[in-house]
Amino acid sequence: MDKFFGEFAALLTAISWSFTAIFFTIAAKRIGALAVNRIRLYFASLMLLMTQLILYGNLIPIHIDSNRWLWLGISGIIGLVLGDSMLLQAFVLIGTRLTMLLMSLVPIVSTLLAWIFLHERLAPIEILAIFLTVAGISWVVLEKANSKDGSYKQKFRTGILFGLGGAFGQALGLIAAKKGMYGDFSALTATLMRILVATAVFLLFTAIKKITSSPTKIERIKSSLLPILGGSFFGPFVGIWLSLIAIKYANIGIASALMALPPIFLLPLTRWIFKEKVSWRSLFGTVIAFGGVAMIFLF
Repeated sequence: MDKFFGEFAALLTAISWSFTAIFFTIAAKRIGALAVNRIRLYFASLMLLMTQLILYGNLIPIHIDSNRWLWLGISGIIGLVLGDSMLLQAFVLIGTRLTMLLMSLVPIVSTLLAWIFLHERLAPIEILAIFLTVAGISWVVLEKANSKDGSYKQKFRTGILFGLGGAFGQALGLIAAKKGMYGDFSALTATLMRILVATAVFLLFTAIKKITSSPTKIERIKSSLLPILGGSFFGPFVGIWLSLIAIKYANIGIASALMALPPIFLLPLTRWIFKEKVSWRSLFGTVIAFGGVAMIFLF
């Protein structure tokens, strides 16, 4: 198990993000992507600050050197502010499963960026495993895209662009985070630093724009707090913490491939929660994707 510690953390990340996707899709359809992103960062900040205080005896790690703050701050802005805002908007426009398909591009982008900036190398069998995993995910989720009629096309194209933006934002965020986590550095503290910077950006944005909510919007926000709280726990709190553990102890391309599995885990979840029918094509794609995961673990 120690040998695959990073890979196991990546799998747990994928499970956490599957629940996050469902919770945030419900909330974003009620109050919008930016509102969900802002509120979930507030929740996540409180959770991480309390955990940091319990484990390390301090609330804000102001003693950390400026170079770490720089890279983790950049990671928070690119990944959590820009990337996740686009991801949440894609949830609203094209749905949970199709959006998570686009996020399966993250391992490809991450691998290329890691090759350019971090000088990481992948064995041929690892490259094959990554592509096999992504191919299986694509086979599963593209089935939904092919069923849409003409009236959906403009909304579909916009959602695809937002989804691609979210994928690139997450990939760039992972690269920046790994550069800020050199040496023996706490993944929890790194997660907190990313979240704090992202939250500060949203607070500044809110202050500049003087954002206010109508009574109707406030009521919708109140009705969305529970799913946002659930999504915040599984996403910015547990999920991002696990994702940083994954990229710290595993090759970033392999970790990203495993973290791209939420569309697979969403098959039983969406059937259970949203009563969606699972086709034979979806099941076959699941087998292909998990074949890629097996290759990553066995070779």
